[in-house]
Amino acid sequence: MAVLDAVLFDMDGTLISSDAAVARAWASWAREFGVPESALAAVAHGVPSDGTIRVLRPDLDGAALDAAAARQLELQYDDLDDVRALPGAHALLAGLDAARIPWAVVTSADRRLARARLGAAGIDAPVLVARDDVARGKPDPESYLAGAAALGVEPGACLVVEDAEAGLAAGRAAGARTAALRGLDGDLRPSDLHDLAGMLGIAVAAGR
Repeated sequence: MAVLDAVLFDMDGTLISSDAAVARAWASWAREFGVPESALAAVAHGVPSDGTIRVLRPDLDGAALDAAAARQLELQYDDLDDVRALPGAHALLAGLDAARIPWAVVTSADRRLARARLGAAGIDAPVLVARDDVARGKPDPESYLAGAAALGVEPGACLVVEDAEAGLAAGRAAGARTAALRGLDGDLRPSDLHDLAGMLGIAVAAGR
């Protein structure tokens, strides 16, 4: 692997475990908005909620769509009971800090939700790019381009770490290399964050 200047992490499912909280929020939202539970299979992991709502309730637009998306986020803000850092997350981030490799969190969550979940997981992100910081969410590359710019590095020298196809597509479109979790396809395919730490340790030693 070439010289690594920075790492850009997705949040949910990548650094933190929040699947149960996300599922509960969508189930509650679906009951409120008359969407059958079976339709929730269309919920796309790693995509901003407004895009998913367009699929679930194509009749909503404008202010009604904005209100539905805001309500979906409301249901998630205070549901932090089982939100935690994924195994290996703290060790990996500490290793990057020790190696002086900058890193950022780039998420489809809005800033309020991202801060709440990262706080619950005990992760203090030096740079955070949230959904409300960009005009276009994943799979558009804007958020990853913004993350690279905030760290002062070229996107092509970044590694994007993701667990969703939309996020991987965004990373590739930004020109970054990718590390794909959950068995997805990327330039690196670590089994978990412990595995990724080992891969990056070899890459950093060779490139620095």
